[in-house]
Amino acid sequence: MEPTTILLGTAFLVCAYMAWNIGANDVANAMGTSVGSGALTLRRAIIVAAVFEFTGAVFFGSHVTETIRKGVLDFGDAGFTEELSQKLMYGFMAALLAAAIWLTIATRFGMPVSTTHSIVGGVIGMGLYIQPSSVNWDKVIEIVLSWIASPLLGGILAFVSFFVIKRLIFNSEDPFLQTKKLAPVLALPTFFVLGLAFQFKALKGFYSNLDNAGYINKETWLPAKEGTTFNPFADGAWIPINSLAVALAIGILASLILWGVLKRYQFKEEGMAGVEHVFIWLQIITACYVAFAHGANDVANAIGPMAAIYDIATSTTGTLTDGNVGVPLFLLLIGGIGITVGVATWGYKVMDTIGKKITHITPSRGFAAEFGAATTVLIFSMPFLAVPISTTHTLVGAVVGVGLAGGAGAVDFRVFGKIAASWVASLPISAAGAVLFVILFAGSPINVAIVTLSAIAITLAIVMRPDKEEKKDILMDTPYETLDSTPFDMFYEHAKSVEKTVTHMLTAVTVASQGKDASKHIKATISAELDADNIKTDLRHHIGTGVRIAIGRDTFLHMLSRQDRIADYAQNVVEQISFRELMVDDQARENLKIMAEAVHKTVEKYSKAVDQLNVLTQSGFAPMQMAVLNDLIMQVNILEHKADECESTAAAYVFSEGDDKPLAAMHMYRILQRLDDVANAAEKAANAFLPMLNK
Repeated sequence: MEPTTILLGTAFLVCAYMAWNIGANDVANAMGTSVGSGALTLRRAIIVAAVFEFTGAVFFGSHVTETIRKGVLDFGDAGFTEELSQKLMYGFMAALLAAAIWLTIATRFGMPVSTTHSIVGGVIGMGLYIQPSSVNWDKVIEIVLSWIASPLLGGILAFVSFFVIKRLIFNSEDPFLQTKKLAPVLALPTFFVLGLAFQFKALKGFYSNLDNAGYINKETWLPAKEGTTFNPFADGAWIPINSLAVALAIGILASLILWGVLKRYQFKEEGMAGVEHVFIWLQIITACYVAFAHGANDVANAIGPMAAIYDIATSTTGTLTDGNVGVPLFLLLIGGIGITVGVATWGYKVMDTIGKKITHITPSRGFAAEFGAATTVLIFSMPFLAVPISTTHTLVGAVVGVGLAGGAGAVDFRVFGKIAASWVASLPISAAGAVLFVILFAGSPINVAIVTLSAIAITLAIVMRPDKEEKKDILMDTPYETLDSTPFDMFYEHAKSVEKTVTHMLTAVTVASQGKDASKHIKATISAELDADNIKTDLRHHIGTGVRIAIGRDTFLHMLSRQDRIADYAQNVVEQISFRELMVDDQARENLKIMAEAVHKTVEKYSKAVDQLNVLTQSGFAPMQMAVLNDLIMQVNILEHKADECESTAAAYVFSEGDDKPLAAMHMYRILQRLDDVANAAEKAANAFLPMLNK
């Protein structure tokens, strides 16, 4: 086999492997918040991302790519000699392989890192080894500064976006009605920004192709690289008038469509559920845009170096083309397919981190984060800044920003610290890996094949081993449903199960007080309590996986424990009933039934308080929603006091009329005590919410 064939075959393998890693890691930019908020299930997110990533990569990915001359490496104006080109060919292979392996490791631990900065690190490393003077340190400094600038601006814009939503919608008396009024207004700036970003980022290669074919002048559509003015009508405008007009038209059209849909759509949900339903639509649309733009742009991280390798290997002179090199369609297909497979197999790992481990995400929060990230990427891509930033870094910063809108305690800074550390590590690790591989390649295609296959095989063998907790094939048995329910959804589900237990308890008490057989209802109560216990166990496990909760994990677990005691005491009531027949006294039995009904009303009101708690956390602790919850807590306390009065009346009667049957009277009193325990537990569970309101 020819050495060139061996080299190209191995390069195609590395290119596909890199594309797989891009799909597995970077796809969280598009879909992580949508999955974490519940706007999309993980399975649907993977399908949507795969379609839009592939479409963007194959049909709108650039068919030309710039050489490295004016990037992080600068070899001057002398042109590429054959000797330098051959060194660069092996250097690109080493950079691509080093970056891909680093991405595999980062993805294994759920760390969202920048694929762009990873490949840049590899290129810097091989440049330092081949010709140290070629490294453009000014560009490297820009990249380092972007680690701070892009997450910071993304976080600020996301925070402001969610603050506006919180102030205008969540803090109103009827958030759902307010959403239907304001959503079309919010859609205008949202789709205006997405319209600009879509043209400048996703369609950049498409416009270039049209320009090369003579159909348009791309300078009237894309920002001029040497732009000097904000005047959109002038030549060299940073934002040309054509693009502004198209973006504005997209924004107006989207607003009108959303207005028409909201006017006619029959919502099944009301209240906060209806609010979040509207934001689900907006979030999914922004997520689809990010996936499409990511495929169109970031496929270059895999095929850009590969295009340079292919250009050198197939050149008759063995030199690298100066300027732009062509990207064959089959390379775009390799990139698109690789990204798609990466999304479908390992994409869930980083989605898990983005969607649930940094902060609690809802559709409205996810929308604010994606809007903040898209706006930041657009701003930094303008020629007046032209700072190379990472979409990953920007989106993580935006997620932290919306988390901070609910208070500093809503963000897990330990997770964010680990993510930031992985960002800093990307450049030096990829650079060191590239140097190592260049040395091992030793300019030999045979060495390239052996080293590459061995490195990929060893890496996959190590990282693909399931955790002890998983014990499953992480490629074939993807846990698609692990992110679909938020902790507060499950908490409310547990509350409803607890209320169901108390309802069965009330029925058992009522039937027993009528002198009938209550065994069926006693069993139903015990079964419902077991269901509540199972939900509690699942919820504790869910939180143990690293889910971030807006109110803090310890506070949440304390609330869960208080809530669970309601069901425990309800079971104690029916157990007491099953021990022996109730006191044979019509008034005593009637008092017992009245007491049970008062307890049930207390628990019903508590369940409504839990529902409002869910609304409160979704609203980012809007003052209006806090006031509603505070009022419900007061009502629970009032109802518990009424239950106490019922107990006092019932107990007084039992002791005054039970002298001739003390055992029966004592048994009746124990049941009254257990009922009082149920009401007290509901009161304490409701009061456990107060620390959140008083922070």
